[in-house]
Amino acid sequence: MLATDRYVTETDDGRGWEYMVLTCQPRESLAEVRRRVIDHAEYGRWELRRSALYTGGVRKYWLRRRIMRVVRTA
Repeated sequence: MLATDRYVTETDDGRGWEYMVLTCQPRESLAEVRRRVIDHAEYGRWELRRSALYTGGVRKYWLRRRIMRVVRTA
């Protein structure tokens, strides 16, 4: 099972990114984890920012997407 954490960062000009960190355990199939990352990218409009393999086999994937601010026009 993937564990997820989310956080938001903003720059001075008001533009920001939303980040999601996926953490998977060594017992999880790499093919299944890849499929989930691809699904987030395709359907959630996330892009892969970074990935890391830690001692013990834990993998982390950092995904991000731009925050869209909607301005009312009427």
